[in-house]
Amino acid sequence: MGKSLTRREEDYSKWYNELVVKADLAENSAVRGCMTIKPYGYAIWEKIQAELDSKFKDTGHENAYFPLFVPKSLFEAEEKNAEGFAKECAVVTHYRLQSDPDRPGKLRVDPEAKLDEELVVRPTSEAVIWNTFKGWIQSYRDLPLKINQWANVVRWEMRTRLFLRTTEFLWQEGHTAHATKTEAVEEAELINNLYANFVEKFMAIPVIQGIKSESEKFAGAEETYCIEALMQDGKALQAGTSHFLGENFAKAFNVKFTSDQGKQEYVWATSWGVSTRLMGALVMTHSDDKGLVLPPNLAPIQVVIVPIFKNEEQLELVSEKANLIANDLKSKGVRVKFDNRTTHKPGWKFAEYELKGIPLRIAIGPKDLEKGTVELARRDTLSKTFENQEGLTVVIENLLKDIQHDLFSKAETFRDDHITKVDTFEEFKDVLNSKGGFLFAHWDGTSETEEKIKGLTKATIRCIPLEQTKETGKCVFSGKESKQRVLFAKAY
Repeated sequence: MGKSLTRREEDYSKWYNELVVKADLAENSAVRGCMTIKPYGYAIWEKIQAELDSKFKDTGHENAYFPLFVPKSLFEAEEKNAEGFAKECAVVTHYRLQSDPDRPGKLRVDPEAKLDEELVVRPTSEAVIWNTFKGWIQSYRDLPLKINQWANVVRWEMRTRLFLRTTEFLWQEGHTAHATKTEAVEEAELINNLYANFVEKFMAIPVIQGIKSESEKFAGAEETYCIEALMQDGKALQAGTSHFLGENFAKAFNVKFTSDQGKQEYVWATSWGVSTRLMGALVMTHSDDKGLVLPPNLAPIQVVIVPIFKNEEQLELVSEKANLIANDLKSKGVRVKFDNRTTHKPGWKFAEYELKGIPLRIAIGPKDLEKGTVELARRDTLSKTFENQEGLTVVIENLLKDIQHDLFSKAETFRDDHITKVDTFEEFKDVLNSKGGFLFAHWDGTSETEEKIKGLTKATIRCIPLEQTKETGKCVFSGKESKQRVLFAKAY
């Protein structure tokens, strides 16, 4: 097939880039820094989107859509947010092209078509949404307001990598308004828990929930909650964030409500989101040197059936049984594909579906018809067994559950084996370079120390874990008093 991959241990970054392209997930586009998500990759994103959308609606959120363009005056209304995103913004300054008099057949920007006010291509939507909320909220009866948006955003990136960091990417962003601080904090925590549950149960990726340090939190937030995952190369990946915004945006856009006591008060806010970056996390958590490994809950195709035949007559006989198996599986909600193409040989198909990470593969030929069996191959373990056709659906349903469980357990074991307590900076550097993963170390709580550690090691504070036994100690770098340990790691 000409699709062999670079081995992970040889060049992890190259392995990842090759796999994303060769497994037909995405490719670089003609627009620098932007990607084309191919049908198979988009099918996986659609599974992510559908599951999350259902969870959002179950927790009382509604979908809406807001403009792609944000007037600069709105964008800069919340100063911390504007400052935090300013260097990543794409800006529209003109609204028309014209024929270039110096280059026949070419176009140029019409110098007379300058906008009265520049438009920022949304890097995030707080500004335009809170300006809108001002007209939607008057009374406590209008609260809570819980809105989600599925959209694209643009953040100008100099160094890009498919799914992990691109100039344009897809995401969802939730924006909510509440009458009290307590309700808003509860909302931010609810969504962070929802993200963690989804990523662990659906994507089979273990995460650590925590809050961000002052320098790592979202620009304009009072508190940023997060879920952090660990990839096979020992680097961390931020899989989702949920922000308690306090009254910052309400004050910036003058969003007030009349309380049940008749008083004018500012609303309390949250925002939260996950993106197509989750696709990168999926690839790097489970996949191997042969290609993708997809958890069954997420796989667009959970089972593929490949017929073995030498002539049309055999194909017809095998297809009759294969279709019965496929229909029985579909009746149980299993996503199954019967690949009866005659343009490719079975060996080619085996390699293709192995590369694409289909959890289970059924091979069935004339001899299997005689014996009443099929060959069943697991993608995660690469093991093969012969199973009776009778009762096959039950076997497959159970195997899909086992694969989902086993993938999570394997990733969790790897993650737990790569959380290392360190007490000195020499130990910190040694473990970071030799083993990688999360370093559980004391920190004195200052941005100055955090920045020095980052400058010397490229490791950042991924989160302050929510679930940990508090212990006092000495900062791993400064030696000053520390109230608790935090998780450091190199990260994507």
